[in-house]
Amino acid sequence: MNEAIGVSSVRLIDETGENVGVVATREAVERARNVGLDLVEVSPGASPPVCKILDYGRFKYEAQKKRNEARKKQKVIDVKEIKMRPNIDSHDYDVKMRSIQKFIGEGDKVKVTMRFRGREMVHQNLGLDLLHKVRDELEELAKVEQFPKLEGRQMTMVMAPR
Repeated sequence: MNEAIGVSSVRLIDETGENVGVVATREAVERARNVGLDLVEVSPGASPPVCKILDYGRFKYEAQKKRNEARKKQKVIDVKEIKMRPNIDSHDYDVKMRSIQKFIGEGDKVKVTMRFRGREMVHQNLGLDLLHKVRDELEELAKVEQFPKLEGRQMTMVMAPR
């Protein structure tokens, strides 16, 4: 900004938005002072750097406003976890499925965890079959982001909304 611009010449855009062309940095700073505004380096990577004559305080304020607006529009995706056991009762299964559908409907990812205790570790295929059943029932709503994977005594699968 102003004297802090460390190059000999810049491509100048005046206060009305007109491209003036390549001018000496001192001359550009003088033009900005005459109008009562600041010379701000907009594109330092260009050759020569592009500078605009504008009100620096207002420029910073509008940039901050744009960042805040972009942050408001973004959706934060949470990962919700549903825990099951391989020998889950049909009613309990239905309740868990409704929860999964609600989470996916809200745009969140769902991590389905199948926990094995004691002798259930021998019958991991029952847990895998149950996870495949969950996947098949939610085919239209969600896609599998991480396929079932055994980690110690639990098997996990991550599903994301389509």
